Amino acid sequence: MTLLIDFLCRFGWGLSLAMVLTPAAIVPAGFFRVNLLVVLGLATLAGLLEKTAFTESLIVGAAIAAWLGSVAWLADRQRAGMALCLACTVLLGAATVATVSLQPGDGVSSAWFSAASMKLLSGAVVGLTVHAMLLGHWYLNAPGMRVDALRRMIDLAMVAWGLQLAVSLSVAIVRWSVASVGVADSATVALGSLRWLAGLIGLPILLWLSRKTLDIPNTQSATGILYVACLAAIVGELTAQLLYAAVPSSP
Repeated sequence: MTLLIDFLCRFGWGLSLAMVLTPAAIVPAGFFRVNLLVVLGLATLAGLLEKTAFTESLIVGAAIAAWLGSVAWLADRQRAGMALCLACTVLLGAATVATVSLQPGDGVSSAWFSAASMKLLSGAVVGLTVHAMLLGHWYLNAPGMRVDALRRMIDLAMVAWGLQLAVSLSVAIVRWSVASVGVADSATVALGSLRWLAGLIGLPILLWLSRKTLDIPNTQSATGILYVACLAAIVGELTAQLLYAAVPSSP
């Protein structure tokens, strides 16, 4: 249950961040309204499952902000709508960080910072990738929308992936240098392989393919590739959560 709450908070934070980074001048208000309803669903489920009072209050606050934001975008109140998207980002980001739990023997400051960074970057990767897919799908409703918005979202997803890869490698190198490496069981090897192949190797390839497809331009084909990229991102991050829960030193 803890893993599910963690993933819901990460996912909601990533989607909210993606909306804040989306140019409202060229993307219809309806897109923000629908995405805020998705964030509302994620936050509501997380809030129902969370038992810690402080974290629950953050999640409930995000759910309220998401609902108010959807109303603001329905009324085409761009400034208020974007402010409420930012509120969701802050509240769900704080809830994501609040779920950090340290392992016995970890250095408090360094371990907490590493875990919080990994959680936020994980959410950004999933949120930006899914957001890009939803934006590509929105071209069916608004075919005249400029392709620049989708290009920007894919580029931002690539940036988030690059930062995550850098942090994953640095954390792994530091931990491997101070701890003896034992023989992993077959399940850990399988999960680790899936995490790297799907989330850290397959995802950037799919994002690059969708980006190149937009140069044709063909938004429908690019969106189809982004559907697969969403699957790779979600599988990769869920696998990373399972690995961290089983082996805290896993990147």
